[in-house]
Amino acid sequence: MTDQQPQQQALPLFQIEKIYVKDLSLEVPNAPAIFLEREAPTMEMQLNTQSAPVDAASGIYQTILTLTITAKIKDKTAFLVELQHGGIFRIQNIPQEALEPALGIGCPNIIFPYAREAVSDAVLKAGFPPLMLQPVNFEAMYMQQQQARGQQPN
Repeated sequence: MTDQQPQQQALPLFQIEKIYVKDLSLEVPNAPAIFLEREAPTMEMQLNTQSAPVDAASGIYQTILTLTITAKIKDKTAFLVELQHGGIFRIQNIPQEALEPALGIGCPNIIFPYAREAVSDAVLKAGFPPLMLQPVNFEAMYMQQQQARGQQPN
């Protein structure tokens, strides 16, 4: 009789370690005159995500969500917000082919509500009405990035 037990397979782990504001910048270059304008500003938003290992051996990864929002009234900038909102995640025991989608879709989905709140608070404190950013489909964004690289989505 042998004392061999079946080897247990480790369970997948996806855990939030930290959500934080890495960098936040707000400019109101045309204050105070811009506050006298009665037109609603037009908004332009640029969004980017970037992920990298912090300690890959321990399964620690960082994802940074970068938002740049420019509001203009006519040809004048009402405000400009630049935000880098980060998250540190522990991701272990998942197949390698699932890691990139977890970092490119799952992590930004977790970070975005915090980034939306930080932007809204900053814009409000600058003297403007709160800015309600619409939800982002990070899955579609990830698929577009994969297609642009000429890769099949995982």
